[in-house]
Amino acid sequence: MFDFNFEFHNPYWLLLFLVFIPLFLLRRSNVEKSIVVPATQGMTESTSAIWIKRFLHFTKYMVLAFLILAMARPRTFTVSQNEDPEKGIDILLAVDVSLSMLSRDLEPDRLSALQRIAVDFVKQRTGDRIGLVTYSGEALTKVPVTTDHQVLIEEIQSINPLELSPGTAIGEGLGVAVSHLRTSTSKSKVIVLMTDGVNTIENAMPAQTAAELAASMGIKVYTIGIGTNGLALMPTNVDLFGDLVFTETEVQIDEPALLDIARTTGGKYFRATSNSTLQQVYQEINQLEKSQINSSKMYNYKEFYIFLLWAALALLVLDAFFRWWIYKFIT
Repeated sequence: MFDFNFEFHNPYWLLLFLVFIPLFLLRRSNVEKSIVVPATQGMTESTSAIWIKRFLHFTKYMVLAFLILAMARPRTFTVSQNEDPEKGIDILLAVDVSLSMLSRDLEPDRLSALQRIAVDFVKQRTGDRIGLVTYSGEALTKVPVTTDHQVLIEEIQSINPLELSPGTAIGEGLGVAVSHLRTSTSKSKVIVLMTDGVNTIENAMPAQTAAELAASMGIKVYTIGIGTNGLALMPTNVDLFGDLVFTETEVQIDEPALLDIARTTGGKYFRATSNSTLQQVYQEINQLEKSQINSSKMYNYKEFYIFLLWAALALLVLDAFFRWWIYKFIT
């Protein structure tokens, strides 16, 4: 990360510009008191000589200004911040995208509420690598763990419940997430596993097997059961126009399995029955998993005083030359 900045290293030298005020006042007073002597009556000066004399009246002020600016040492600098990636946390969000995630017991539905809160969570984890796995009847790694959080946020916002085969295979979702984190070099690896149902795929990897694999690799799993207690409007059918039909259905979440996964891996199980409780869950996980990022800042300066000194020297040379030229060939 780089920041561009400008500063005067010794800004107090700029106060010397106040000296210009009495100098200008003194010069104006001298001009008003001067007496025109008609010794050169009838003689005319060339236009170039007139402009050179006017220029010479201001060279001393310009030289002084350049010297003051040089002493103030104007400079630009960039700040580069180096972070040790091994001090951050690798986090994988494993999201259930089965059709039941469109249930309307959260506002406006479970998936939309999850997307908004997950995006807020990602924005707070600036020093961590985060990825995304989606699963229903099968599992897919949508985004490998990355520090490019904007790409991740876009993928979270575009989650589609219809892109994978139907069903709920919690063990498959967890297994794919574990497999991805297997090669992680981070000292802390975390999976946030979210589901709103029970396992419905018989030949899929058992959730407990995936949990044991995670534990053997030092991966901590936080599990979240999403859904109210009781009944919820769930998509249960499709009408002739291809629209989902919602009916009141009993909410079923395999809480014992989610609790076992969390306990096996040293994580924690949460139940989110509303938008506010889901947000609280993410806030608590955010507090439990604190990154310890050791960052160092490097300042790279580019000084400009040397250019001002060369400008002052050039003006002094021009001033000397023009004065010699005027007094040599004109006076």
